[in-house]
Amino acid sequence: MNALPQPQSPTDSSSWMQWFKDRDPKAAPHEPSWLKNLRQTGINRFNESGIPEPSHEEWRYTSLAPLREWPCRLTDSMRMITAADLDALLFVAGFDSDRLVFFNGRFLPDLSRQTALSEGLILLPLTEALKRNLPTLEANLGRHADGKDSALISLNTALFTDGALLVIPRGLRLTRPIQLLYLSDATEPGASIQTRNLIVAGANSEAVVIEQYAAFSDCPVFTNTVSELVVEEGAILDHARIQNENASSCHVGFVQARQAARSLFRSHSLSVGARLARHNIHTCLDGEGAESLLNGLYLAQDNQLVDHHTAIDHARPHCNSHEFYHGILTGAGKGVFNGKIFVRPGAQKTNARQTNRNLLLSADATVDTKPQLEIFADDVKCTHGATVGHLDDEPLFYLRSRGIGLETARRMLVHAFANEVIHRVPVPQLVEAWDQFLLSSWNPPPSGNAGLP
Repeated sequence: MNALPQPQSPTDSSSWMQWFKDRDPKAAPHEPSWLKNLRQTGINRFNESGIPEPSHEEWRYTSLAPLREWPCRLTDSMRMITAADLDALLFVAGFDSDRLVFFNGRFLPDLSRQTALSEGLILLPLTEALKRNLPTLEANLGRHADGKDSALISLNTALFTDGALLVIPRGLRLTRPIQLLYLSDATEPGASIQTRNLIVAGANSEAVVIEQYAAFSDCPVFTNTVSELVVEEGAILDHARIQNENASSCHVGFVQARQAARSLFRSHSLSVGARLARHNIHTCLDGEGAESLLNGLYLAQDNQLVDHHTAIDHARPHCNSHEFYHGILTGAGKGVFNGKIFVRPGAQKTNARQTNRNLLLSADATVDTKPQLEIFADDVKCTHGATVGHLDDEPLFYLRSRGIGLETARRMLVHAFANEVIHRVPVPQLVEAWDQFLLSSWNPPPSGNAGLP
């Protein structure tokens, strides 16, 4: 597996500043003054802090050193892509649903589908939504993921080229998923893609949104993407995020949700690609009776590093949260899990549960796990825990004694370990695709637990 690219001459945050200056004259004339102010604030914040270093507690186990020397080329290349190309590339294809497709951070209208939208539903690329000056943009874009504590969110705010706006009107319950598809195909190392999503689920609405990230080539790309989710009173939003970019790239994604009273937000994360993948998933339960589920599966092999940082902010009483992340690591793969449950003063009757389980399939695989509780209320039920282990010899022996071959038995046990996470996803096509991937496509090491303690 290739290392992340190293340019000939080192650069620092000044190169990103130059990119911001270079893009400014080209900025679309329809960008309103409030967005220009957001962009300027974003680049100023990024310039003050730069790429996070390991001395920053949130990045202690995940080094972004290569990004400090990234050539930071805006990826403008475009090429003809057919529907067959798209289906062959995507982890989950063939959905009969509305979708937006983006290539190297730019909207692809020919492969997008907006023909069967329900009345009142808004599904637009951000560039088009800005032309229409939709009021929901100014009210929400950059207000939930504001970048005050994140240099990379600030960088995204300054440089995002496009993305999706999805607004689900009050009371509308969608029966089919909405897809947001992000494809990359860099022609030279050091390319960067910056995209942004805003999803607003109106009161008592219900929807499933699927984000997929994939690459056509093996050329390294830095993807930095932010999704802001607003889940209004009584709404139900399932958000599935699938990262399967090429094994030479760096992917950093942020999901920031804000939940109103009696809302339900369920996050489903699958990470299998990229040389370095960092997923930041945060939600604030900002209304009584809100509930959240954070559900994730990550696979790392060879020298991949996959990092999940989650935060659940219980800001109001009588809220529930459930968090389950399973990691499967082989070769010299490395996993990182850092999950925090924060219970604010006054958030009584909080019920929160957090679990991280990791399966190591080789002697060189490692994981750093840090579940955390910060509780400032006294009438709560909060639990957290983490486990790290390898395949148990007893069930392996049992399956082999029934005539099942070693590799098949191993795959069955790995699949069983992941099954709990996979089957919480409310989309049958996704469940089937993840099942098939684990059973036939993903290749764990070939020889039992050799070398493990």
